[in-house]
Parts: sequence; C-alpha cells; structure tokens
Amino acid sequence: MAAAAYEAVPVAEDVYWVGAVDWELRNFHGYSTHRGSTYNAYLILDEKVTLVDTVKRPFFPVMMERIASVVDPGAVRYVISNHAEMDHSGSLSDFVSSARPERILASARGVEALRDHFHWSVEVEAVAEGTRLSLGRLSLSFFEASMLHWPESMFTYLPERRLLFSQDAFGMHLATRNLFWDENDPAILRWEAAAYYANILMPYSRLVTRKLEQIKGLGVELIAPDHGPVWRDEGVGRILEWYRRWSSRQVREAATVVYDTMWGSTARMADAIVDGLSGGGLEVEVCPLAGSDRSDVATACVEAAALVVGSPTLNGGVFPRIADVLSYLEGLKPPVRVGAAFGSYGWAEGATGQIGASLERMGVRVVGSPLTLRYVPGPEGLAQCVQFGRKLAGEVKKELDEGR
Repeated sequence: MAAAAYEAVPVAEDVYWVGAVDWELRNFHGYSTHRGSTYNAYLILDEKVTLVDTVKRPFFPVMMERIASVVDPGAVRYVISNHAEMDHSGSLSDFVSSARPERILASARGVEALRDHFHWSVEVEAVAEGTRLSLGRLSLSFFEASMLHWPESMFTYLPERRLLFSQDAFGMHLATRNLFWDENDPAILRWEAAAYYANILMPYSRLVTRKLEQIKGLGVELIAPDHGPVWRDEGVGRILEWYRRWSSRQVREAATVVYDTMWGSTARMADAIVDGLSGGGLEVEVCPLAGSDRSDVATACVEAAALVVGSPTLNGGVFPRIADVLSYLEGLKPPVRVGAAFGSYGWAEGATGQIGASLERMGVRVVGSPLTLRYVPGPEGLAQCVQFGRKLAGEVKKELDEGR
C-alpha cells in the first residue's frame, strides 16, 4: 500500500492533528496574514472516535487523507464543532455526508449558527457548560467561550490528557509544518500571536480575562488551537501569560507612529517626531502606510501607550489609508492611553481635526494641539516636530507613573 501524501501527526497519546496548511493565505477578513495559516482539526482515537473541528472546505481532501492514515474516516462516531466560522466548519457538511457520524455536538448558539450556515436538516446536539461526554477510556468536557471570538464559540477539554482544544483562542495565522510551538522561531511566534490577539480578540479583552481564570483551574498541559502551533510544556505558561498581559490592557513606554504622505512632507515630520519620542525615552514602532497596513498598525498598538497619527490634508480631510486605519482601530479599541495628530497641508488644513476626533472615539486622551505645517517643513518646522515628540514622551511617562 502506497504511503499517504498527507499523514496524521501525533499531538498526545490517542490524539492526532489532521488539519491543513494554507501557505497562500494573505488576507483574513481585512487582517493581513503575511505568513499564511493553518486550519487545525484533531482526531481522538477511542471507542467513540471523535473529530474536533474540521478545515476550510477546499482542504477537505487533505483532512480526509490525514484521518485515513490512522483510521477509516467512516469510523468517526462523534464530531465536535467548537466554532462555526467557515474556516473551521467549512468541511463539516461534506464530512457528515461522507462519514455519517452518530452525533454532532456544538454549543446552543453553535447549533443555530450551523443551521444558518448550511440550511440542512442534520441534527446537531447542544452541549451546555460543564457537560461531560464519555468516549470510552477518555472523556470530553465543554466550556462556553462566547465572543472569543464569535457568540457560539466554545472550548473542549480532554482531562485525561490535560489537553484544551481552544478553537481560535491562543492561536495565530502562521503556515508551518512544525506542529509544536518549540519547533518554531520564538520571535515569529510572539509577533504572530500578538497580531492574532490584536486583530481578532482585542475588543473582547474583559471576556478573555474571565476565561483565563477558568483555564487556570484545569491544570492544562497542552493547548491545541484552531490556527497555528500547539502549545506544550513551558509554552502553555508563555501563551497564557501573553494573554493575561494583553487582556489586562497593560502598556509599555512605547509609541506607535502611523502616517501616510503625499509628497514626502508628512513623512519628514514623522521622522523628526520619532527622533523626539526616542530621545524622550520611548520605544517607537513606525508604521508608514506605504509599507504597512491596518493589521500591522493594530499589532503595533497592542502594548503601546501612545498612538501618533500623521496625514496630509486631502479634500479637506485625511488621506484614504489613514481613514481606513482609524476606522479599523476604532472597532478594535486598542489599550493606547495618549495620542496626538500631525500633518502637512497646502491651502487648507482639516486632517488633524478628524484624527483627533477618531482618537477620542477610541477612548484615547489627545495631548495638546495637533502639529500642522504648511507645505514642506524647513529646519524650524522640523525642530518643532522633535519638540512635539519629546513633549508627548513626557506625557506618556507621566500617564504611566500616575497609573502605577
């Protein structure tokens, strides 16, 4: 018998990864996925063979071949749907038609979501918080995780292996065939985990904090998310600590500077402001929108105390890419404490007022008056920019000192 092209990968005793790697994905509903992603599905071998989540529909044959490498797909008796979003439920209908499992289980809201996605007559059972399901030697418990990040989201726990199937929580968009976190570059993991949190979970930080308290009492030793690597050993503590920090909205003495420019004047202002911020003792992440996008800016804001936004005035308002970023950030509600606006203009100025109003809608305290310069900044204007950055750095330190 020829070897399968796609094989299941052991996660723990009796548990296998049967997912797929999407090397080509570069956009996930407006969030740039620079390194692709994985769609993780997991197979539990017991008297009642169980599949936890499925994969995006184009990858259904890959999942089926991985399952077949360890067991006949027709032997799968239970299917758990932790999350109805189509990158995890997309293959569910095809799998049910092919394998005909005995039971499909989801949260109460998951039952409704799957019905509205597939418009089918297949029975899906609702499982309540704390429900325990015997698979034979092993068992599963279910915990609601509403709004992490959809209303129907839930976690599934395998206590005999201390393994938490966490659906989208604790995941990241990272295409890799290295299944475990410690087989990957730690710097990439940190960035991609932060990017995922910032762009997916940041608006629900209070709910994340509550869920972390529940997880603490389970004694989890493995976390298997629906995207990215599996966390094991000290990696479990690492990702839980990151989430604790991000969900508690802790910030550092750091600033994110985001700008767009028409003829280079706003870019020159930004460069001088960065010098002032750095000279004032802040760590600075610079996001020129010629080479960054909305999700990069959101990631840079996940622990930044300050957000500084620059735009030339175009048609009496902000540049289009700045408007896009501000609208996106208003929805995500980053933990930024203080903000400021700057920009160049020609015959009329209007961009910085719109920036300031957007920052206020995010709950950010806008420091002082915006800095505006007409046409091309000269030496005196650039000196103003440096001083603007230094003053803002002082405001950041004052804000953080008062909060300690």
